[in-house]
Amino acid sequence: MTTPTLQRSTYVQADDRLRFANVVRSEFVKLMSLRSTGFLLAALLAFGIGVSLLFVLTLESAGVPSVASVAFTLDSITLGTLLFGQIIAGVLGVLAITSEYSSGTIQPTLIAAPRRGLVLAAKAVVVFPVMVVTALISVFGSWAITYPLYSGFGIETDLAAPGFAFALVGGAIYVGLCAVFGLGVGALLRSAVGGSLVVFCTTLLGPVLLSVLPTSELVRTVRLYLLSHAGDSMVRLGDPSLGFADATQQYLSPAAGWITAMAWAAVALTAGLIALRRRDA
Repeated sequence: MTTPTLQRSTYVQADDRLRFANVVRSEFVKLMSLRSTGFLLAALLAFGIGVSLLFVLTLESAGVPSVASVAFTLDSITLGTLLFGQIIAGVLGVLAITSEYSSGTIQPTLIAAPRRGLVLAAKAVVVFPVMVVTALISVFGSWAITYPLYSGFGIETDLAAPGFAFALVGGAIYVGLCAVFGLGVGALLRSAVGGSLVVFCTTLLGPVLLSVLPTSELVRTVRLYLLSHAGDSMVRLGDPSLGFADATQQYLSPAAGWITAMAWAAVALTAGLIALRRRDA
């Protein structure tokens, strides 16, 4: 009589074999499958390019500048992308995670990828480039469409102008950082409405309210380092005479704008990660 032998199975922990690229791919598919994603991206392009075109079409009645100005062109072709893009990107970031809570798919997501920090990082890696690429299309598309019209007035600005293209890229990066900020807020609040409201107040309503408050050192400092002010600075040509930052002049250098916007995104994402790790799904 022979004794049957048992085959020894090798246990492989799923976590250790999970690849970050696979999680990123999964998050990209989920983001693109949201009906709101296509609508929001289309809205950014429509507002970004539409506002720039409307600006130049009404320029003659408002008064044409006598000489070409890089700063003027930057203002006109980034106005719509930054003003509406910061809100749209923030809302998309919020929906990237709150949609999973509302649909109940967050639990399967965390079962498939138990390391919650990995999931949030993958979402950030997805929403950031999606918004940056869309914003790049918006700002460079705005430049391309309005260039012949500005050329007719003799105030066109070429992409080769010092600092011009870099400032346009800075505007797109800012929109991407707003998406990461929204993602962190969404992870923290787990509410699409609440997260979107925070994004709206931070990027648009807050600066308006602060502008009507009595001017004080505290108010000037807070206004200087607002997220939206950082975005404005990222699409500006710096003034070396004002240094890195000047609260009295309400001046934030482009470098300071980049650092400030990244800090806002990092703080929000960190807060969202802490909440994601400590709370049950």
